Amino acid sequence: MHDVHREITRWLEPLGATVRVDAVGNVRAFYNANETPASTVLIGSHLDTVPNAGAFDGTLGVVLAIACLEALEGEKLPYAIEVVGFSEEEGVRFAVPFIGSRALVGGVDDHLLGAEDARGISVRKAIEDFGLDPCKVGQAAMYPETCAYLEFHIEQGPVLEKLGLPLAAVEAIAGQSRWELNFLGRANHAGTTPMDLRFDAVAAAAEWITLVEQFAKTTPGVVATVGSVETKPGATNIIAGEARLSLDVRHADDRDRKRAVESLIQQAKQVAERRGLEVRSTERLSQRAVAMDAFLTSQIEEAIRQTGCTPRRMISGAGHDAMILAEKIPAAMIFLRTPGGISHDPAESVVVGDVAKAIECGVHLLHQLASAPTFHSRTCRA
Repeated sequence: MHDVHREITRWLEPLGATVRVDAVGNVRAFYNANETPASTVLIGSHLDTVPNAGAFDGTLGVVLAIACLEALEGEKLPYAIEVVGFSEEEGVRFAVPFIGSRALVGGVDDHLLGAEDARGISVRKAIEDFGLDPCKVGQAAMYPETCAYLEFHIEQGPVLEKLGLPLAAVEAIAGQSRWELNFLGRANHAGTTPMDLRFDAVAAAAEWITLVEQFAKTTPGVVATVGSVETKPGATNIIAGEARLSLDVRHADDRDRKRAVESLIQQAKQVAERRGLEVRSTERLSQRAVAMDAFLTSQIEEAIRQTGCTPRRMISGAGHDAMILAEKIPAAMIFLRTPGGISHDPAESVVVGDVAKAIECGVHLLHQLASAPTFHSRTCRA
């Protein structure tokens, strides 16, 4: 990541931007306005990714922000622009997503700094090991005059490809719940324990996983995933006494999402009770659904139209830094088509022509905002 920050700095400084890395590892580049005082528009995405990742999730949004700045060719606008490359959006290392963007809205507290990775290293210690000062996290807050956040991102799904469209305006981001469930049975010898005398945690987990899939398939708007299964003792000749699973549930309506979670946890309890096991459930994340700013979304639609493309509105099933920034300031997103709908995988790709359209869209958008009479008077929401 140090190498990435150096490379991004090498791109940005010749454009007239002042670059720094804040206390949670976000790279920040400030491009001045043509007048003082001025509001500031944030444009960015995240630089971290997942195991066995593709090349475009998050990173493309940062590169596109830089490309839009470059396309201005030194032109100054009535507002300043801050390009941001967020750290720790995915939540892979510490099981806490959006650490970088949380810092901009004052959401990194002592509890979060104390969260530990699988090796027992805390967020605070990781910041120190990276060469930064966790005591200065408060200084990562966005500038008070910041009035909007814009994010380019690949769709990570098949909708735009199916429609034959390169770009879309995101009107909302679905809420998501993350839970951990532990089925607790009794470990025993795989060869000597009769089938009717077993308390197999893996068998219980497998039954419940099937119920999760059936529920999501038959409940409109719900997507539910068991993405991680850990068994103990984890040997081929031992009946597992414990199975630890993740549950990820998403829906555009928070009430429906919460009802779905309640139903799935109740089904886990029923499976465990029927099999003579115990199940424990722990909530890891409850992220509400977030609507994108109506004014910015309409401006994105117009910018897409200016590129000669047909505008389209979409709901994002994936979480993004935009949902965190939307807690404080107006936020909006532009999706790019993802061939095959494949993401979080090395096969992830984009169409070069779509990227060109995205840059064109971004430049139109920046100029539209520059000429919008009410835009510059916008202030942060408390």
